[in-house]
Amino acid sequence: MSHPTTTHAEWGAGNPRLIVSREDRHHEEELRGELITIGSAADADIRLEGVDPIAGEIRHDDRDEFVFVPHAAGETNARLQPMSTAEGQDGEVLRTGARFTLGDWTFVFMREEFADHGRPYGGREGGEGQTQPEQPERPDYSDGHPAEDAPE
Repeated sequence: MSHPTTTHAEWGAGNPRLIVSREDRHHEEELRGELITIGSAADADIRLEGVDPIAGEIRHDDRDEFVFVPHAAGETNARLQPMSTAEGQDGEVLRTGARFTLGDWTFVFMREEFADHGRPYGGREGGEGQTQPEQPERPDYSDGHPAEDAPE
C-alpha cells in the first residue's frame, strides 16, 4: 500500500469553504472561482450586511492556495504580509481553521486535510504521524523553570 508523501491533491480539491457567522446567523460558503469578493455590494460573491461594499477577498492562486486579502479593518489569526498573489497587498494564506473577522462577521476557513497544503503526507488520514518520524520525548525543563526559582 502506498502512502502519499505530500499534500498535493487535485486543483481545488478538499471542499474549500468558509464558515460565516455572527450572533444571529451561521452558514457555509463554498469557495469557487479564482477571486471571491466579500462585502455588502450587490455584486459581492459573499454578500453580507454591515460591512464595506468590498471588505475583503479570497484569491485562489496558481499554487492552489486560498489567500485572504482584507480591504477593511478586521482581525486575523496570523500576521498579514505582502504577497505576490495579492499583487503586493497584505494577505494571509488560509489553512484549515484559519480565522478572520470583518465587521461583526467571523469567518473560518475549512478544507479537508488531504488537500490542505499545510499538512504533510495527506494529513492524518494519509499517514501524517505514521510516516513522519516521531519526535523524541520532551526534556525535563523543571530545573530551568522560573517558578521553581521564585522565593516563597
